[in-house]
Amino acid sequence: MTEAVAPLPDPSALLESAFRAIHAGPMRGLAFVNPAVRVEAIAFAPWKGYWLGVMLTPWSMNLVLTPREPAVWRPLLQGGKRRYVFPAGSFDFISAQHDAIGEYLICSLFSPVLEFTDHETAQQTARLAREALFDAANAESPEETAGSAGPGHAAKNPAPLAELEANLAAPISRRDLLHGRFGRGDHESRG
Repeated sequence: MTEAVAPLPDPSALLESAFRAIHAGPMRGLAFVNPAVRVEAIAFAPWKGYWLGVMLTPWSMNLVLTPREPAVWRPLLQGGKRRYVFPAGSFDFISAQHDAIGEYLICSLFSPVLEFTDHETAQQTARLAREALFDAANAESPEETAGSAGPGHAAKNPAPLAELEANLAAPISRRDLLHGRFGRGDHESRG
């Protein structure tokens, strides 16, 4: 008879401690570190045998998966990729390793995080990005994927610089945030 293994605890405190040490050490004073953003583990909750949340640091914002149920976790070589499917689509996570944390998987949302002028805005963006993963309305349709770049795409956008400038002020949808699109030229329907 196999003995059941208890789920691992929420990794938030461990992640925050490890990344604060990185912030105080190797990241100290680097140009791409945003002094307005703090280290914070955001919205970690169980998901399919893992802990899923967002790790916000002064240099990056990443979706993070860590083990929750040890029997579900499948190790990867450091730098290896694995795709996970959410209602909003499929996303690649890369394996990382840290002595204090062990193996964890990351999916970059922002790197660096210099566009955030305060911690609260970065924190809210992290929460919304995690929430958006579970909204099927954020999934790309086959037409969007096939039609987003192709022979006729440049013809639809005769003045890319002007359109980019116009799009900078436009609101970004959760779908666009998750798929790394920051302007209407990247995604025709803002739905």
